[in-house]
Amino acid sequence: MGGYARYVWTAFGLTTVVLVGNYVAARRRYATTRQRLARKLARQLAAGDES
Repeated sequence: MGGYARYVWTAFGLTTVVLVGNYVAARRRYATTRQRLARKLARQLAAGDES
């Protein structure tokens, strides 16, 4: 890599960390949103408002 290996592998490493972080954050937001919507639906069904 012509003396640039340290920079190239650092860039690959940081890119991997960012991509994994984005994936984990998206999964957490998805789970949180599903739970919030499930609670909202349960409240609506308990109140008899199905609209």
